[in-house]
Amino acid sequence: MNDVNRAWLGVVSADHAQRAVEGGFIQLNHGKRYGVARLREGDGFAIYSPTERYRSKEPLRAFTALGVVADAAPYQAEPMSMGERGMIRPWRRRIEFLPVHRAALRDLDLKLTRAPNWGYQLRRGLVPLEPDDFGILRDAMSIS
Repeated sequence: MNDVNRAWLGVVSADHAQRAVEGGFIQLNHGKRYGVARLREGDGFAIYSPTERYRSKEPLRAFTALGVVADAAPYQAEPMSMGERGMIRPWRRRIEFLPVHRAALRDLDLKLTRAPNWGYQLRRGLVPLEPDDFGILRDAMSIS
């Protein structure tokens, strides 16, 4: 994979990240369009998983998936159940995920984490990621 000019960090539990990798897509903020519409084809995309399972309180704090946006525009997937949120037709983007292993947040020195209260921005579900940080993640997570 070539170096990227733009990169993003999506915040998704590890179990949902695994579904994304298996399906070759990303869906953010309960399927809303606005997050995935910011991505461009060729952008780097990393997933940070604060927890192993959705709604779990047990922390994981690891980067769990990494890839590149592989389509030109968001698409709507087939309707799916979101539990108490009812049925939705989520917006997604195709991602060409790389074979990687998890990398613990505590083991990495990223520009993202140097600012005070850096974690607060993760509540948005999608944040810009410095291309240099994406390179650090790619190197740390790559399976040799």
